[in-house]
Amino acid sequence: MTDTAECKPEPVEQEAEERDDAHLDDIEEGAGCTEIWEHLAEQRED
Repeated sequence: MTDTAECKPEPVEQEAEERDDAHLDDIEEGAGCTEIWEHLAEQRED
């Protein structure tokens, strides 16, 4: 059995390209589906 406390994952290098979820950067952490939907709808209007 593996002890998760000893697990040391290596950081993933972020590519220069835009992340798939970069369009959600302005949303507060913990936002729900409704807040995300509203945010995306506002961006479409712009």
